[in-house]
Amino acid sequence: MIAAIKKALVKSVWLPLIGLAGMSATPVLAKPVTDCPNRDTPFSSSSPMIDLMLSPAASAVMAKASPGRLDGPLPPNMASTTTPSFMAILTLRQASRFIGLDLAKLPEIDAELRKLPVTEADKIARCARYDNDVPVFNLPKGKTRLLLFEKINGFKDTPSVNAARAAFLAMAERNGWAVATTDKGGAFNTKTLRQFDAVIWNNISGDVLSLSQRKAFQNFIKNGGGFVAVHGSAGDPVYFWDWYPDELIGARFSGHPMSPQFQEAKVVVNTSHPLAKVLPSEWRMTDEWYSFRTNPRVVGADVLLTLDESTYNPEGMGQNLRMGEDHPIAWTNCIGQGRMFYSAIGHMPETYSQPQNVALLEAAVDWAAKDRTACIKSSR
Repeated sequence: MIAAIKKALVKSVWLPLIGLAGMSATPVLAKPVTDCPNRDTPFSSSSPMIDLMLSPAASAVMAKASPGRLDGPLPPNMASTTTPSFMAILTLRQASRFIGLDLAKLPEIDAELRKLPVTEADKIARCARYDNDVPVFNLPKGKTRLLLFEKINGFKDTPSVNAARAAFLAMAERNGWAVATTDKGGAFNTKTLRQFDAVIWNNISGDVLSLSQRKAFQNFIKNGGGFVAVHGSAGDPVYFWDWYPDELIGARFSGHPMSPQFQEAKVVVNTSHPLAKVLPSEWRMTDEWYSFRTNPRVVGADVLLTLDESTYNPEGMGQNLRMGEDHPIAWTNCIGQGRMFYSAIGHMPETYSQPQNVALLEAAVDWAAKDRTACIKSSR
């Protein structure tokens, strides 16, 4: 991800709302979002960088501390205040190395930012990257129903998003699933979510749901809905919704190798896991390998895949990314009565045609959408 910042490879491309697998999706346009996260939160060094840059007053504070950097050498995709943008997944601390900011100045800058009033214009600007547009789907009866979600406000790697979508649609064709695709956060309401057995987050990055949408999503999961997420859906350096990384995903991203970024490694399968029957005991593949700050086993996750760190170099982003002999990269968990699955595999588009990974994702979607008894006894 950081390599993409430096090379400015990411284009700001939005996917339109689309209906797939024979379904139509017509957006019901709503009023602008007024319940976006951090709408009324005071400015600080912990604010999303994009919100600081959207404010002339906050931008002036930063420009004084780091003259000429915010409007100078940064690549457009990083400096953009139009999403998707890296600035949506960074705070001032994380952005400091890109804008040449001396961290010793951070307390002083934070104090100055906190003095600024949050104006009505600031609130409108903060909420503009969220939406209340509710898609209306014409879903067939008698099929497993999946919502493929693709709203991305942070880092967007278009080739991987497109490859993942194609893979999930091919799975749907093979299995007779009904898949609806949208990039609208407005789909996350109780009535719409009730139509689906599971939601798939396709490399989602950045904060994308309003407060009411977050609540509807949490209730969907806890009351028995399924959740499947791949790669970038747990790859942001900063989150502004603790429940998502800490409870739903169960681990926070710490980094990935940079020398080189993409490496071959051995993937080891926990053969006792319920989803292991479609997989060999191990295989080797090339991808961008994530490390996490904590092990998802801490929150009760059942780890399916681990990495053999002796088979690649887990260093990069200026840090040692070793997690030791237990380096999870795919796991399941129960969130209330809901089922979650996450796999860190998936930066390289080729991974979505790699046989073992395709078998893994296909089994995971089937499990998350259909195995209603898997988490029925859970009290989490």
